[in-house]
Amino acid sequence: MTRTSFILNGEDVSIRREPWARLVDVLRSDFGLMGTKPGCLAGKCGLCAVIFNGRVSHSCLIPAFRLQGSEVITIEGFSLTDEHQDVAGGFAEAGLGGCGYCDAGRAMAAGALLLGSRRPSREDILRAADAVRCRCADPGSLAGGMEKAVEARMRRIYDRPS
Repeated sequence: MTRTSFILNGEDVSIRREPWARLVDVLRSDFGLMGTKPGCLAGKCGLCAVIFNGRVSHSCLIPAFRLQGSEVITIEGFSLTDEHQDVAGGFAEAGLGGCGYCDAGRAMAAGALLLGSRRPSREDILRAADAVRCRCADPGSLAGGMEKAVEARMRRIYDRPS
């Protein structure tokens, strides 16, 4: 077992874990953060999405030894941000419902997009939408929701329509 320290949702934390333990398992078992879900465990579905050092990442592919000195934001931390409100509003405006299972992964992909660029391009939006696989929404619908989230953020920041 190895002691690892990192920032989780804005707080300094430390764990003692096997170096090969998956981040998704660490989040769920060590911190009780159930919003990050173990889907395919192969980095293909996006249900375990987190923001890892500023980029949306599959937590099922991140071993504990990579956490040292890193920053991780889960849906629980992201849900407290203004950007989450933009995402929720944009998804609602686009009529993007969900099955409940993939909602956190979709929000994290959109959140990373918003946190990474003030005005992402259509290509950036399509790439972010393609990062999450779920039967309840196709990437095109998800991209539409992300576009609405970008517009919501622009209205919030500049207090005017984008």
